[in-house]
Amino acid sequence: MRYLKFPLKFVFYYFLGFIGIIAISVAPQSMRERGLYNFIGYSEEAVKFFFAFWNKENWSYTYKGYTEHFMDMLWEPYLYSLQVLGGALAIGLGFAFILTVFTVFLPRWLSSPIKKLLNLLETVPDLMFAFLLQLFIVFIFKKFGFELMQFTELGDEKIYLAPMITLSIIPMISFFRILLLITEEELLKPHIEFAQSKGMSKGRILLSHVFKNISPSLFYHGKIIIWGMLSSLFVIETIFNMRGITYYIVQDFRPMVIAISLLLIFTPFFVVYQGVYLWVNTSGSEDDTKYKKDKAKWTEWKVWGWLNSLRKLWWQHMHNPKFALGCSALFIMMIYSFLYPLLKENPIHYIKYMKNDEGRIVSGPPHEPSNQMILGSDIYGYSIMDQLIVGAKYTLLFALIVAVLRVVGGFYLGIFYHFHLKESRKNWLDRLVDSIHFLPLSLIAYLLLRPVLWGLPVLGWDNSMFERLVFEAMVLTILVLPLTTILIGNELKLIGKKDFVLSAKLLGGDNKHLLWTHLFPHLAPRLFIIFGQQFIQTLLILVHLGLFHLFLGGTIISGGDMPDPPKSGTFEWSGLISSARYSLMTGKYWIVLAPLAAFMIAIIAMQLIVQGVKEIQQKKVGVLVNNTPIKSKKKRMKKKEYHPVMDDFKLTNHQNFKG
Repeated sequence: MRYLKFPLKFVFYYFLGFIGIIAISVAPQSMRERGLYNFIGYSEEAVKFFFAFWNKENWSYTYKGYTEHFMDMLWEPYLYSLQVLGGALAIGLGFAFILTVFTVFLPRWLSSPIKKLLNLLETVPDLMFAFLLQLFIVFIFKKFGFELMQFTELGDEKIYLAPMITLSIIPMISFFRILLLITEEELLKPHIEFAQSKGMSKGRILLSHVFKNISPSLFYHGKIIIWGMLSSLFVIETIFNMRGITYYIVQDFRPMVIAISLLLIFTPFFVVYQGVYLWVNTSGSEDDTKYKKDKAKWTEWKVWGWLNSLRKLWWQHMHNPKFALGCSALFIMMIYSFLYPLLKENPIHYIKYMKNDEGRIVSGPPHEPSNQMILGSDIYGYSIMDQLIVGAKYTLLFALIVAVLRVVGGFYLGIFYHFHLKESRKNWLDRLVDSIHFLPLSLIAYLLLRPVLWGLPVLGWDNSMFERLVFEAMVLTILVLPLTTILIGNELKLIGKKDFVLSAKLLGGDNKHLLWTHLFPHLAPRLFIIFGQQFIQTLLILVHLGLFHLFLGGTIISGGDMPDPPKSGTFEWSGLISSARYSLMTGKYWIVLAPLAAFMIAIIAMQLIVQGVKEIQQKKVGVLVNNTPIKSKKKRMKKKEYHPVMDDFKLTNHQNFKG
């Protein structure tokens, strides 16, 4: 029976993923032709394209009498992208294993700084790694006269090593952190102690027991890392001028090209991960819907009662130095950004030509960093520091709003998922949402946002600034909302298996009581950690979109024979990222390094907040947070011993018996 169910489920789940790709592919053309809010027109276009997709005649196009099949056009770029992606994955995973083995054998005082360094490196956007590698190659060429490797594609000549190295850095860091974490957890288990008691060496234990046992966990964690790599591939191919699969998706917005390209990206990862899951996972789960005993509907649950408890919880977290430092940094940046335009008549300093004391022109835009402009200017002559200060409120506030929408929406949908869906429907939804991990998020966001954010010369946009901001926030929320829903729903499921929750169920507690009294207090710290992760992910997406001239609130396009480069009207940070290619090719590195540093500071601040929440939660459950060695703790806590004497005691009912 299992051999019959496996292919049927596999085909069914693949078909669900295919439906999602069809819905994404038709969206850009539908929004451009039918309007932004014409949902009926969008549905008609999606249904029409679904049936047109199966017609072989639509899989080719004719140009100047020459007919070419879409697969013939896309297959070679697809293999090129797959080779770069596979090579980067192999490099990242291989170095992660080597570093893990090396770190496990290090003493604690050496391994702790390595972990802190990894936390810092994770804040660096992939864009920065690409720039640093290219700058390093140029520096070596100027200094020693030879080229380490090619870092840009010219003509038909393809490059592999430079994009592989760049694309492998962040996956290597992520794999290393996960491997180190689950390896340390595995080394504490009883069977490892038994192997040590038999005299087995640490190296043999790692190879024969630990790596074998952690491989399933690493396999499923790799899905999230590959999802990030697919978005990074979209950026890396642009920076290195590669003609990969994402190049053709961006250049051709026809639904058929988008659908075929996304299916090519989606299929191999779906086959590997979903195939393994469906074949291995045969155990069932307990159905939580049978405990449903609510007197009121879940839509009538009141949530305002715990606002006071959230205030107390917030004040408790502010006593943690990391949490307080991260919150203060973000708060100060946003408040200063709001006050800065009010305190200055011209908030954005502008210098067309910089002159010396004699009145001679010494510099034209972009100006180098100087006393007049500390961080220099952009290509128009506007101060980069002023733009970063003014744009901070738009960038940070937008990322916070999107993160809140993702977490709050995922929380309420997760409640419905946990309490009101049967286990079979949960499994269907899990597999459908799981397919999203095999589509590049930044590329999907670009396809959906470009028809709305890209302005027209003279005419501008069809929608107002507020409508564009709301649409961008909703797109970036909806793309990730299914993932946060399943993630929070599974967290509720894990907490629901605890003994105290099962006892509350047996005593007759309804879903409302279980949620707010038992589940939510344990879920709240995890929700805040998810919020921090979503904030960081939103900032990284803004970096990626900025590279392709899609700015927050819309992209200003000028007309004429010699139009100006696209620019942002809100001075948000990703607007400066668009000059990345120009700054790299001309040596004006300050134009892009300053906004990338601003993004890194915001990401580090949020990482401090998340780390503070984790430390507070670890203290609650009794996990040692302070890394001070045990011996020094004993010395520090050692006090003068005191021996009690008889005078320290007093008898309450003292009686003397004489006889």
